[in-house]
Amino acid sequence: MSQAFDFRQAAQQVLDIEMKGLQQLSQYFNDEFVATCQAITQIEGKVIVMGMGKSGHIGKKIAATLASTGTSAFFVHPGEAAHGDLGMITPKDIVIAISNSGESSEILGLFPVLKRLKIQIISMTGKPQSTMARMADLHLQITVPEEACPLELAPTASTTATLVMGDALAISLMQARGFTAEDFALSHPGGALGRKLLLRLSDMMHTGEALPIVAPDALIKDALLEISQKGLGMTAVADENQQLLGIFTDGDLRRILDKRIDIHNTVIGEVMTQNPTVASPSMLAVDGLNLMQDKSINGLMLCDEGCIVGALNMHDLLKAGVM
Repeated sequence: MSQAFDFRQAAQQVLDIEMKGLQQLSQYFNDEFVATCQAITQIEGKVIVMGMGKSGHIGKKIAATLASTGTSAFFVHPGEAAHGDLGMITPKDIVIAISNSGESSEILGLFPVLKRLKIQIISMTGKPQSTMARMADLHLQITVPEEACPLELAPTASTTATLVMGDALAISLMQARGFTAEDFALSHPGGALGRKLLLRLSDMMHTGEALPIVAPDALIKDALLEISQKGLGMTAVADENQQLLGIFTDGDLRRILDKRIDIHNTVIGEVMTQNPTVASPSMLAVDGLNLMQDKSINGLMLCDEGCIVGALNMHDLLKAGVM
């Protein structure tokens, strides 16, 4: 290999070719695309995605994207389908068969059975005159001017176009169904996104004996002991009915020390912060985080109709993976 080979130029050429292919993809968001979306929204079953080789890899991603955005879907390998997995598919389902050439023998071999079962078939090919395109009920075209591979052998621009067509299909269906961020999180409960969209402040708040709280007539030194023992950097000040009257934080302590206030003889009610920022325990954790950041505070009291039910701080949000 020549030391003078320009890798950057080669990479740029790939990008230019693939971008050119994508720029013409919009013409294929046509009546067939609309009919495909409508057909999928009307089925009672699932979307079954099929593809061989590189088309199969792209098909798996398309099926995963559909499934995570509100369209029940899974990938079935055509080779395995011919040896038993076809039993996974029912007449209530719809099949998306992917092949750039439109002549995949493994997929075409399944068409007679699928048609006998009266299963709708959507082909996604780069050749509108191909066998798969002609035999399918609907056809999504993914033609590109050329592959980025200079040998025209490795699927490159065509697989990118297929992926984008799949994304366009999935997101169009998602928007048509009114799929929400919370719906998305329900299918991603184990990830960071799920934690941000599903976790509520009540899931991580400190309650009961772990809740820092003192009466308004408690001395500042006693309030400091409560803050130290509970470890949240603050304490609530409440009446006998747990109604929140105010809050006292580490920051408040620094301010009163600057004023040389006697912590041994002054009651907390005289130096507490009145009308502090509070939140509902049902608030999403990510909204609680945004509230704390907007108010530049490190702790939050959680109340229900003015009654203190819990407390938390930034460390709790960090520990829960919300930050």
